[in-house]
Amino acid sequence: MTALPTAEPDQPHDLVGIGIGPFNLSLAALAHGVPGGLATAFFERRRRFSWHPGLLIDGTTLQVPFLADLVTLADPASPWSFLRYLRSRERLYPFYFAQSFHIHRAEYDAYCRWVSDSLPGLHFAHQVDAVRWNGAHELFEVDFSRLDLDGEVEAVGRTHARNIVLGLGSEPYVPDALRPLADAFSVPVVHSSDYLDHRARLLAAGHVTVVGSGQSGAEVFLDLLRRRPPGAERIHWLSRTESFAPMEYSKLGLEHFTPDYTRYFRTLPEETRDRLVPRQWQLHKGIDAQTIAAIHEELYRRSLHGGWPDAVLTPGVTVRTAGRIATTKVELHLEHLQQATRSCLTTDAVVLATGYRERPPGAMLAGLEPYLRRDSAGRPRVDAEYRLVLDERITGAVHVQNAETHTHGVGAPDLGLAAWRSAAILNSLTGKAPYPMPRRTAFTSFGLDRPEAAPDLRDRPAALTPLAPVV
Repeated sequence: MTALPTAEPDQPHDLVGIGIGPFNLSLAALAHGVPGGLATAFFERRRRFSWHPGLLIDGTTLQVPFLADLVTLADPASPWSFLRYLRSRERLYPFYFAQSFHIHRAEYDAYCRWVSDSLPGLHFAHQVDAVRWNGAHELFEVDFSRLDLDGEVEAVGRTHARNIVLGLGSEPYVPDALRPLADAFSVPVVHSSDYLDHRARLLAAGHVTVVGSGQSGAEVFLDLLRRRPPGAERIHWLSRTESFAPMEYSKLGLEHFTPDYTRYFRTLPEETRDRLVPRQWQLHKGIDAQTIAAIHEELYRRSLHGGWPDAVLTPGVTVRTAGRIATTKVELHLEHLQQATRSCLTTDAVVLATGYRERPPGAMLAGLEPYLRRDSAGRPRVDAEYRLVLDERITGAVHVQNAETHTHGVGAPDLGLAAWRSAAILNSLTGKAPYPMPRRTAFTSFGLDRPEAAPDLRDRPAALTPLAPVV
């Protein structure tokens, strides 16, 4: 961790980043390569970079290709690319012969940590407490605390910045009906994000229930299944969705995670965007087809000598309420949506694979609240350059990363758009184009307006005549 002197108003940073997850790490890496340099500082309350440590299950892989690293899709020659990481570890040839387009999650975590350990301007064990606008100096004031090994404040400081970027990430989501269970310390009820920390206790439980059917739920179920004895698996897997559905992974389907689709989505009315996002759940909340196949193979293998494994997989079920029985068990009150029937399930442990929600900035941005402009649902408005729309009295910019699904679409949390979004932010900040942006990225034309094509594209078909607006 580099030492951080307190910056005075006459020596402000060009950019201060709050949070160091993959997205702000991508921004920091690309900012390092801007010609002429940028004065940057990034703060993170954790002591070092760590990416979903509770889900780094052996054998699990990213759902995006390795080219979706921190920098390559914006700057293939960057010193912070995944291939540069492999070369630094003398692993280029093993990777070459592995012929794997999708790398292990643990390898991605190690790659990001390599970048974070080498990149200047990153300040771990530093917690940002407040951000305010100083109109007299036309700068943001950023108050921070330096934390000791126990996470306690050991020093405080203040720095100034012309621009801010929020990379707060997401936090585990627990539905209200299941919230009381998280406090039941005598019974293991854990979110999937903490799975590995509690795996030994879960394996020792007599009966385990996994709630949630996304990729995390599938991986947890498969890992538990593989580690429990044949014929005595005693696992329930419950899903609110109507099936254990595969993720949409067709090549044209993946074009929803391109800059072209992001641009198209931004043109839609707010009401249309709000209706569209929930319907696209299978683009990012389904299960990888290989994981589904591995689950079926494991179940099938356990039936080779007759009998069925003691594993129950039930889609179309919602958990209405839940409670403890004595101090050692949990009772889940279930409702089958298609049958319109209800029942109870008693279990010894629960894994909540119930997803994540955007982490609210809370009191940290209270000083900017009067300047924020919100949409009809009370959400911050975000412009095309990923800036919060603020009162015109604020001349600096507050950019956001992975907090703009409502304005930019399902690609907001996708690692494949990290480098592109970072490049867009840096181009906006510098007023130049240190990272030239592609004019077209998808074969699909998502609207009736044909996307701008590359200049050497010949024999274009005639443009579509716009339809009259629907009355």
